[in-house]
Amino acid sequence: MANPLYPIFLKVHQLNTLLVGGGFVGTEKLSFLLKSSPNAQVTAVSKEFSEEFLELAQNSANVTLIQDLYHEKYLGGKHIVIAATDDKGVNKQIHDEAKERFLLVNVADTPALCDFYLGGIVTKGNVKIAISTNGKSPTTAKRLRQLLEEVIPEDINELVENINQYRETLKGDFEYKVEALNKLTQGLVEKRKTEESV
Repeated sequence: MANPLYPIFLKVHQLNTLLVGGGFVGTEKLSFLLKSSPNAQVTAVSKEFSEEFLELAQNSANVTLIQDLYHEKYLGGKHIVIAATDDKGVNKQIHDEAKERFLLVNVADTPALCDFYLGGIVTKGNVKIAISTNGKSPTTAKRLRQLLEEVIPEDINELVENINQYRETLKGDFEYKVEALNKLTQGLVEKRKTEESV
């Protein structure tokens, strides 16, 4: 079966994220979020926070720590919820109460209770590629990320900036701009095919 997930790129610096859990898994989730989106707005709730978690949080001005057990009140004003406690019952409670509020939820290591996954991400300037294995193999996503980081040239961002400047000079409607940019970038693919055949 094909992967049915629809990829989107969220402006998490404009959204409020609740992360419940301050241990190893919570640290992994926070690290992933901040690596991709350093200005993400995160409220972290946990009875205890690991040293690694605290270090990550202290290096980000937008992470708020609340030392407490999870309570439904912490869902107020949130857009995204990540449940990363070591208690499956609490994680399920977080899921159920978040869904009652129509919030997007990720429950760590429980694909059936996830509205979204935190996949592998490759970032080169303005270019960002997300990799998903539909929750089946995070290790494969990690290896693909490593491969793409090696293959994609460091100067890709310069190319993107130049194309953006060209785009801004184009006059005409959306259809015309798409056609002009397609002609411009088609050469990139053809050049790559020529190099591979030599």
